[in-house]
Amino acid sequence: MRAAAEQGDAAAQCYLGVCYQTGQGIVQNLEEAVAWFRRAAEQEDTSAQCYLGFCYQTGMGVPQDLVEAARWFRQSAELGDAAAQFNLGVLYETGQGVTQNYAEAVKWYHAAAEQGEPQAQFNLGVFYETGQVVPQNYEEAVKWYRSAAEQDVAPAQCNLGLCYETGRGVEKNLREAVRWFCRAARAGDKTAQHNLGVYYASLEAAEKETAEGEPTSPPAENGSASTL
Repeated sequence: MRAAAEQGDAAAQCYLGVCYQTGQGIVQNLEEAVAWFRRAAEQEDTSAQCYLGFCYQTGMGVPQDLVEAARWFRQSAELGDAAAQFNLGVLYETGQGVTQNYAEAVKWYHAAAEQGEPQAQFNLGVFYETGQVVPQNYEEAVKWYRSAAEQDVAPAQCNLGLCYETGRGVEKNLREAVRWFCRAARAGDKTAQHNLGVYYASLEAAEKETAEGEPTSPPAENGSASTL
């Protein structure tokens, strides 16, 4: 791989950079990783451009520089790299390295989401659910939450459960809500764990009422809000 990289193969240069960054098969050296990412990035290798942007974003192997991170993410994003599109969207949403612009954030999240990037799908779902920048559309929110949830993004699983619980964008279905809360809770999502606890507590209360011969009431819906 090194031989190919030294002969100018951009893909090999990027891969060698990853090896230096992770210490895979070689002593970890973050500065050397950046050097190889840069060589590949200057040949318009989109993965290397995204990795280089990440290095500048986090200060890994170079001094942190969010403006430079945005520059490399943009180059990669405009060439179609989904991870870079998502990362650029995050910068626009948070106003790091660029002027905060939610419309631009949604634009890049949408581009990444269409390519199957799960975190972008989740973030896009939140924008549609809240109606920020885009028209509020619960059905569209459910669509993107489901895509992310099926790729094991726990907050998306939790939010999809909330949609089923409240009937937002989908037919109300408590059983389906609990199924998604369970998946998110097992992955450590605290909101899902809370919602699941509320559900089981409601069941226990209902069973107690039944045992005492009192009228039963259905489990109460919790009002937890969807969050990024």
